[in-house]
Amino acid sequence: QVQFVESGGGLVQAGGSLRLTCAGSGSAFSIKPIGWYRQAPGKQRELVAAVNVEGRTRYTNSVKGRFTISRANANNMVYLQMNSLNAEDTAVYYCNRDPPEADYWGPGTQVTVSS
Repeated sequence: QVQFVESGGGLVQAGGSLRLTCAGSGSAFSIKPIGWYRQAPGKQRELVAAVNVEGRTRYTNSVKGRFTISRANANNMVYLQMNSLNAEDTAVYYCNRDPPEADYWGPGTQVTVSS
């Protein structure tokens, strides 16, 4: 059974930074692409960044140059370093496979950016 648990969110001022951590467990974590997703109030959940098994990354346009995704397969972790945060980054952040599996959504971690 696959499980993802997110942590590292919080309240930060605009221009600040946060580092999110995704702890994965279960089947074949290290051989699947993993993504960070976010859902802001009243909006659909969107893919923010993803990393494949070889470490190749991709980002949604709004976070390019500000966010960095990385993974440590040895300990089943995926990270999201978020810099230069702004109010539009306020959302609940989740990790999941890329593409996501409906049964694998975790509780998420809240990121709130104050302007």
